[in-house]
Amino acid sequence: MKSIIIDGHNLIPKLPGMSLSDPDDESKLTRLLGEYCRLKRVKAELFFDAAPAGSVSQSRYGMVNVHHVSKRTTADAAIRQFLQKAGRQAKDFQVVTSDHQVQAEARGVNATVLSSEEFALMLLHIISLPYASTNTAEKYPAEDEVDYWLKVMTERNQKGNLSS
Repeated sequence: MKSIIIDGHNLIPKLPGMSLSDPDDESKLTRLLGEYCRLKRVKAELFFDAAPAGSVSQSRYGMVNVHHVSKRTTADAAIRQFLQKAGRQAKDFQVVTSDHQVQAEARGVNATVLSSEEFALMLLHIISLPYASTNTAEKYPAEDEVDYWLKVMTERNQKGNLSS
């Protein structure tokens, strides 16, 4: 599978129980993506906007490289720059964003594009499998299955199982 480039602040509001108003939203998403990457055996580049001055610009959590983009620029601009630096290897990336301009530019360098909504459904499906396997078929879950797992994940999150 391709490596994934993710606009974190686009993805957070698409996941049940997560909110951009939560001060711990970035670390929650990072941990969730770490588990997804472990199960899928894929690497991720996760970008967050508006890092406070003096904060670390890059960190790592398992197979997730986290890019904390300074307030002087945006995650969108950092993702575009990352793809430009990748050159011909940009085709090896799957870009997860809801920003239409970033999607168009990613397609322009032959990267695969998924909206944050599409990726959120895939992420929830993989994380929720009772005996998750790296051989999981690459397909979208059925609508009733997505509804079921969204309910399960929301209940788990409300009980605090995901935030620990």
